Amino acid sequence: MKLLTRVGIAGLFLLTVLSACGGSDSAADTSVVETTIAVATYPVTAGGVTLETQPMRIVSLSPTHTEMLYAIGAGDQVVAVDEYSNFPAEAVALGTKLSGFEPNVEAIAEFKPDLVIISYDPGSLVDQLTSLNIPVYVGSGATTLDDCYEQIEQLGALTGHLDAAVQQTSHMQADIAEAVAASGTLTQPISYYYELDNTYYSVTSNTFIGQIFSMFGLTNIADTAEAGNDYPQLSSEVIVASDPTMIFLADTNCCAQTPETVSVRDGWQKMSAVTNKNIVQLNDDIASRWGPRVVDLVTSIRDAVALVMTTK
Repeated sequence: MKLLTRVGIAGLFLLTVLSACGGSDSAADTSVVETTIAVATYPVTAGGVTLETQPMRIVSLSPTHTEMLYAIGAGDQVVAVDEYSNFPAEAVALGTKLSGFEPNVEAIAEFKPDLVIISYDPGSLVDQLTSLNIPVYVGSGATTLDDCYEQIEQLGALTGHLDAAVQQTSHMQADIAEAVAASGTLTQPISYYYELDNTYYSVTSNTFIGQIFSMFGLTNIADTAEAGNDYPQLSSEVIVASDPTMIFLADTNCCAQTPETVSVRDGWQKMSAVTNKNIVQLNDDIASRWGPRVVDLVTSIRDAVALVMTTK
């Protein structure tokens, strides 16, 4: 069996292929090859999952991982997705509406999957599917960009698209580095408020999203809101008093928030972000997923920061 693990070299994730030779458990010769492009021969183990053959009937119950699968060329192997997998169009065209939050084992099994992908186990789903001899890959929510790259490459190894997956992560890293470099060094402090929904839930710099903003040198007003809570609910008064330079709305789809709805909130009219029209509308889906389109989020932040810098 080939065991695929991730090692970091010069900021690019490489997959180390360890192949053990010999028919016994002792004194086996082991060769180690490090490469950015490797052919995944089966059986393959990656992300805690072992597959004996290439999966050709994949069920994805995670919108993020659905995007990853199509980005690395494994879309033709996907037979069903969850109700929130709305990108790309090919995934939507499957017409499946499985639930990722309250998954039904029988409904999943009807697709005869040889791999099921989830972002979290809502209960005993993994155990139930495993009892049916259905392999399950669990790609938990990323806490860093490194996690994002790792999961893409793990899916690449499992689906037989390792080369495309590594190319994908390489391009992502390059594009993100370029976007951050193009932003340059801030000539003056820029603070921001990131809105998850219209009840003022936000994120701190410790989160996946917060770390991306930190790459641009921005100051998060939520960082001091509530010790130990990286998803604090702020009050309108605290946000107004903090007077952030910028406001990023990640609730434009879910909650229909716009610069116009923000500007008429009680007491918000005199905030710097409102008076200077530095309210940025983000695509909720892109902002909440850690897949290939995270590059789009990074470039959106870059463009918004550049606009502030040129107008101040």
